[in-house]
Amino acid sequence: MKILALTLYFVAMLAIGVYFFVKAKSANGEKEYFLGGRSMGPWVTAMSAQASDMSGWLLMGLPGSILAAGLGKVWIAVGLAIGTALNWIILAKRLRKFSKAAGDSITLPQYLSNRFATTNPALKIICAVVFLISFTIYVASAFKAGQGVFTNVLPGVDPQVALVIFAAIVLVYTFLGGYKAVCWTDFFQGLLMLVALLAVPIIIKFTQNLDPTSLNVLYNGSAFNTNPFAAPPSEIISGLVWGLGYFGMPHILVRFMSIEKPSMIKKSATVSIVWVILTLGAACVIAYFGRMMVGMGTLEVASQELVFIAIVNKFFPAFIAGLLLSAIIAASMSTADSQLLVASSSFTSDIYKPVIKKNASEKELLWVGRLVVVIISIIAYFMVASEKCGTIMNMVENAWGLFGAAFGPVVILSLFWKRFTYAGAVAGIVAGAVVDIVWLLYYKASTGIYEILPGFVAGLVVAIIVTLISKAPSDEVVAIYKRATDNSIDD
Repeated sequence: MKILALTLYFVAMLAIGVYFFVKAKSANGEKEYFLGGRSMGPWVTAMSAQASDMSGWLLMGLPGSILAAGLGKVWIAVGLAIGTALNWIILAKRLRKFSKAAGDSITLPQYLSNRFATTNPALKIICAVVFLISFTIYVASAFKAGQGVFTNVLPGVDPQVALVIFAAIVLVYTFLGGYKAVCWTDFFQGLLMLVALLAVPIIIKFTQNLDPTSLNVLYNGSAFNTNPFAAPPSEIISGLVWGLGYFGMPHILVRFMSIEKPSMIKKSATVSIVWVILTLGAACVIAYFGRMMVGMGTLEVASQELVFIAIVNKFFPAFIAGLLLSAIIAASMSTADSQLLVASSSFTSDIYKPVIKKNASEKELLWVGRLVVVIISIIAYFMVASEKCGTIMNMVENAWGLFGAAFGPVVILSLFWKRFTYAGAVAGIVAGAVVDIVWLLYYKASTGIYEILPGFVAGLVVAIIVTLISKAPSDEVVAIYKRATDNSIDD
């Protein structure tokens, strides 16, 4: 019955991809495939943004970390909830208007270049390189989560076969349907994730006689910290600064750019903020209950990342369990598809067309983009297959930090500082990325501080300094800023 539920789910996702592939044959090419023709409504935009944000990490990585290390890890959820709200309230509407005013941009690197009215490809190339590295790591984390569900539902299947099946399904509907297929699958996957995350803790609460004292039992040699405020300051800071990552997440920011009208942002923001608070809160509660059940001996978890799967398998009928486990597949797929598409659009629009073949046709760009989707999927597959890619949590953490540090400060300054310059943007991206990577490699272990914080600060400071010492923006750049900030326009 589990297999039946998963099969029905996959058929539905593939059907959406095929539908938009057929429909897209009469659409307007690159813009339609990569940005949905700027025609997405507020509900689809909201659910797609949050589903693409919260990968299998939400149902596996976060609960696993809390179960093993205690409630100090809850600060990550707090940071993400705050970051989500600020991103929608401060950036979303403004970015939609700026991306339209800046040459009707369809990618983040394209927007940043058009914002400064420059044909210099340096910024686009730098951005595209960071995208390809980070998104490959991110996609690999999603593939690993999907593989985990498959091997659990089908114990006899070879892990490599499970990985191939999951990767193939994501690849097919992203390859075929483009942005609209991704958004509509994300919409349904976001609903499924919400239902699953709320249902599991409610059922546990009302059906199990849980003993809070069981939290004190050691798990993997670790005691459980029941007081999040007693966590080390470095852990609290590292958790909260996760929220900084939102300002630089291309696969989330592109959702703001694709909504039909800026006036629709308010409704999308409300839906998104409510969704993220409910899902993050439920994930934390699942981990808390799971730790009690492990301590009471009523639940066995071979790996801490499998706590959600173990609870679902133990307390739900087979068909319902299959649907709930589909939520992990949904979380993983909704993130992988978005990241594949954004990485693909960045390569075609920011490297292939301006640098490799300037006179490329719309049809050629579409097929180059699809080829990039295939290549990234293959690389991510081999990363997971090698079994040397680390935990889901670590992969997401590294990719998230690099994106937030490199792009967050520059995106904010581009939207709110009229004096901001192209040189400042390039310097800020490079500084943020370099400091993030150096901190990860040499200082994170000794300080306990998440690399996104020093990277973000470095990117912000360098961007401001370089802007102040560089030539002021031209009249054309100032005109773009004024056009984007004209509140009377709601295109």
